Amino acid sequence: MRAIVVREFGGPEVLHFEEVPDPVAGPGQLLVRVAAAGIQFVETMTRAGQLRAVSSVAPNLLPWIPGREVAGDVIAVGEGVNPDWIGRRVAGLTAGISGGYAELALVEAAAAHHLNDGLGFPEAVSLLGTGRTALGLNEAAEVGKGDTVLVESAAGAVGVLSMQLAHAAGAQRVIGLARGAEKLAIAESFGADVAIDYSADDWPEQVRAAAPEGVTVVFDAVGGRIGAAAFELLADGGRFVIFGFSDGVATEIDPNRAAEHRINVVTYFGPPTGLRSPEAQQRLSREVFAAASAGRLRTFVGRRFPLDQAADAHAAIAGRRTVGKTVLEP
Repeated sequence: MRAIVVREFGGPEVLHFEEVPDPVAGPGQLLVRVAAAGIQFVETMTRAGQLRAVSSVAPNLLPWIPGREVAGDVIAVGEGVNPDWIGRRVAGLTAGISGGYAELALVEAAAAHHLNDGLGFPEAVSLLGTGRTALGLNEAAEVGKGDTVLVESAAGAVGVLSMQLAHAAGAQRVIGLARGAEKLAIAESFGADVAIDYSADDWPEQVRAAAPEGVTVVFDAVGGRIGAAAFELLADGGRFVIFGFSDGVATEIDPNRAAEHRINVVTYFGPPTGLRSPEAQQRLSREVFAAASAGRLRTFVGRRFPLDQAADAHAAIAGRRTVGKTVLEP
């Protein structure tokens, strides 16, 4: 098969399109002919060698085929798997942290989702990691009736889902932060009652004007100075959920200041304890897929790239030239 292989850390140019051996389904696994593979922001950082956790395992990681999120048709199964899976349309996460940017990929049968004909492969991929993350964020923040929710990166893959889920949970107002007219329009189309450009110097004042009593929930995807400023917009007793750092560094919160204002700070780089088990993660995914299939949740596939243009896709993400979910199509 053909796949994208990383043999050294670096810029997007280290993503090489190569011929590699076909994977073979092991016990409990499905062999999937990939129709769509999702790109996660963390994969761009891993490829660049920017994650400290990756540096410690680098000798064992390379060569590396990136990608965890895939959707396609099952063409073979491993030992112990019901052969009825063969021919099904599925979406799922690959084993470990690799294997998705390829024509064929292995998916654990226990973590695979059967897709109905109403949900396309790119749309299904857009819900895999991002869907359960967005729903997990809303549950971790206990979003409910009367909340005013501030969503950073509101035109991103998680952002567009988070805003819809916040409204569905009863939030009275959702404020979306994005950069530029195109992304602001996207944020509004996916549920932002107010969309604010965080490249403007006065964006915090604009948020205060939209929410004079303060916001009650912040979903922090950017980190750095944006996250720090967003923290200051919280009303006493609010919830601050950190799940990303596209600005390069995660938001640092003074625990004494958080305690003083009774603010609950939740770090969601991995699911919190109550949502960490495989069963909980599967439950989140099932609920998101069901909502999308029933039309209660709109997916947002942004740019699509052929598999051999993975380097261009990573460059577009790094340059913040993408919106929604970026997908590779072998």
